[in-house]
Amino acid sequence: MSKRNGFWGPGKKAIHEAKKELTTAQQARLDEIITRVNEIKDMDKSNLTRSEKKELRSELKTMKTEARAMGGGVYLSVGAIIIIILLLILIL
Repeated sequence: MSKRNGFWGPGKKAIHEAKKELTTAQQARLDEIITRVNEIKDMDKSNLTRSEKKELRSELKTMKTEARAMGGGVYLSVGAIIIIILLLILIL
């Protein structure tokens, strides 16, 4: 993952690989998401109100989860990893 201007998202390589496996509708939506994220990055946020900034953050979060869902893959939280490790210790 790469961090760019406060947005955590998949790297360019991951996006390129994910595009290969998507349907045309999913590719179009992913392109829309990438375009919108780039628009938000290029925006001058200094003169936005607090609520507008909050809306942008929530929009980015929504697009991020949507892009991840399209890309597939398995994402484990830290808590899930700890539980798995504890179960393995108990079993072994």
